[in-house]
Amino acid sequence: MFDVVYLCFAAAAWALVAYKAVAWFRDRRNTDLGLACLMTGGVATVFLFSAPSLYRGFDRLVGVANLAMVFLYSSVMVFAAGALVLLLRWTTGEGEAARARARSRARAVVAAVAFLWAVAVTGFAVGRPDAVEHPRDFSTAYADAPGVMVFLVLYLAIFGASLAGLGTLCPRYAARVGASWLARGLRVLAAGCWLGLLYCACKVIGFVLSWTGHPAPWLSNGVAPLSASVAAILVLVGFSLPAAGPRAAAWRRLRRLTPLWRTVTAQAPEVTMDGSRWTGRWPFADLEWRANRQMAEIRDVQRGLRRHVESDAIDIVLERARAVSLDDRQLAAVAEAAALRRGLENRAVGHVPDHGADSVVVAEGRQAARLSSEYEHLALVADVYRSPLIETVLTELRQRSATAHS
Repeated sequence: MFDVVYLCFAAAAWALVAYKAVAWFRDRRNTDLGLACLMTGGVATVFLFSAPSLYRGFDRLVGVANLAMVFLYSSVMVFAAGALVLLLRWTTGEGEAARARARSRARAVVAAVAFLWAVAVTGFAVGRPDAVEHPRDFSTAYADAPGVMVFLVLYLAIFGASLAGLGTLCPRYAARVGASWLARGLRVLAAGCWLGLLYCACKVIGFVLSWTGHPAPWLSNGVAPLSASVAAILVLVGFSLPAAGPRAAAWRRLRRLTPLWRTVTAQAPEVTMDGSRWTGRWPFADLEWRANRQMAEIRDVQRGLRRHVESDAIDIVLERARAVSLDDRQLAAVAEAAALRRGLENRAVGHVPDHGADSVVVAEGRQAARLSSEYEHLALVADVYRSPLIETVLTELRQRSATAHS
């Protein structure tokens, strides 16, 4: 079971590494993205070597018991070094001189981590007392081996310091970038860091209890690995949210906007651009572009329908909608949907009222402060486009029009 779980997480993590690597190759000057790619690769390797069968298989291949643990913890050190470099980059200020200082300090930090880790690996090499595999209980099995303790204590010290720094700084940086998927990712990353500190604390407490004659394997071999696994998952989610979040949001918008877009562009095909009727095989390609095009084409249709909508149509819709106690957002969506349907009806029969509407776009949708608000408004229009309330209002407008022409 552990093999399946860890290997599945490793596969997902390596897929994320590949995605970030492609993005970084397109923008080599984005050092933060490169560091994120490196740190994600460290987490992916941790999951890979955490699979007990792969752990034992690797050791059989190289002929050294528990050497896989060195590779596993070395991957953690890659993550820790990347986190420390990120901290330096985010806290040294602006300007070329500050960036130069950050590069110099980053080299010093990486050198220090490399030196300390070399000492730790040396402790493992000279202090490993037996050749028994311990993929699940390494820290408790060697609690009385001084060399291995040097290895483990240095590992926890470096890892814990990087987690504490990154976990503290990420929320501050998230507050600076405002409400965005990047901010959400940073906060999830911070949560992963703090949970990782719980893992470090459990290990240290486990050591102390073993040295005082009160071993607690449930803490070192149960709670600690569980918290580390969940922390690693949160770290991966934090790294993936800035890229995956906008795409997921665009996919949801497409699902809600597409029925309305198909309806209105079917009656006004002249507004569609080449390529906007997407025919690609991969459903998640160009999601942002497709969502933008659908919204723009719906708006183009609306602008062309103003003269086909009675000038008092929106006022009538709002009066009827208020009677059913809708909130302001719903009122705006219902009014816009009714005006759009009425305009398409009149245009289909060639009817142009004596007094056309100044606009069929309600102010809330037209003056949205952010693009996401504009999307949400149009999505609400799509949701209510064929609602019974709209049918009732359109029936009244048709009757008024028939009476006026009789």
